[in-house]
Amino acid sequence: MPELCRQAWQMAMNFNLPPDYSRVNKVVISGMGGSAIGGDLVSSLVAAEARLPILICRDYALPAFVDAETLVIVSSYSGMTEETLSSFEQALETEAKKLVITTDGKLKTVAERRNIPVFSFDYKAQPRAALPFSFLPILGFLQKLGFLSDKSADVTEAVKVLQELSRKIDEGVPLPHNPAKQVAQRLYGYLPVIYGAGILSEVARRWKTQFNENSKAWAFHEVFPELNHNAVVGYQFPPELAGKVAVVLLRSAHLPERIQLRYQITCKLLDQYKVDYQFVDGEGSSALSQMMSLVLFGDYVSYYLAMLHKIDPTPVKALDYLKEQLSKGE
Repeated sequence: MPELCRQAWQMAMNFNLPPDYSRVNKVVISGMGGSAIGGDLVSSLVAAEARLPILICRDYALPAFVDAETLVIVSSYSGMTEETLSSFEQALETEAKKLVITTDGKLKTVAERRNIPVFSFDYKAQPRAALPFSFLPILGFLQKLGFLSDKSADVTEAVKVLQELSRKIDEGVPLPHNPAKQVAQRLYGYLPVIYGAGILSEVARRWKTQFNENSKAWAFHEVFPELNHNAVVGYQFPPELAGKVAVVLLRSAHLPERIQLRYQITCKLLDQYKVDYQFVDGEGSSALSQMMSLVLFGDYVSYYLAMLHKIDPTPVKALDYLKEQLSKGE
């Protein structure tokens, strides 16, 4: 991941965008699964800074408000994602500014035919493993269009933090000295529920989806402060579930004081109902480093949990089955 982040950022900085793309007042990022999570991370990272709204669209149809003052970024690793292609076709019928992020497929072919800018990358992997290419380019494009401050120093720091973290949690580091293996060991046999807040809200989603796809496991995520208005009330029943749930609370020094207080109080409620929990803290000084270090840590945890399940983390047979069955309905 550290090297992919460096490559993706440099490619984004070298990518030319049409000058009129800066004349928009909203951004819609269309994608699914591993191709959409990059947009989620961008949206939560820059929420306090961005001078325009950023909406993630996970559906066949774009919002009705898409118009000439909208930048529609269409992200699909394969370029063949059914829902994303549908929303792209809809975008073509509007006057919105359009930008495509993909490796190949129908999406790239149609975009090039219509003279739509295509940020194309070549990285052979499952879409979820190509996260740097669906995340950092969008961040870089928003910076280049003048919607964000310069993030170059933050990216440089994040790459260094990720390199250092990788050495600490790599598979060659034994369990007693490997915090990612320790978290996986503690989650083994339990239903993981991931809590996040602010810049870590979508990191919690990333953990959840990585447990689903890599570990082939049930998992859920919740977000502060909203979870304090409903989820905490549900700790009581069914009582036999309390001993099978394990909560992971993702923390960052960038979270507001009141949110951090909510973490503490929520843990007292978890104690009351005898629900196991543990904290995982972000590393580095910038919000980007804190975010990406927790993404990488969660990716490793999901991999080690797959090893404990004695299953190959790469194939996603259920998704292949869904696509096959959907194709029969055409």
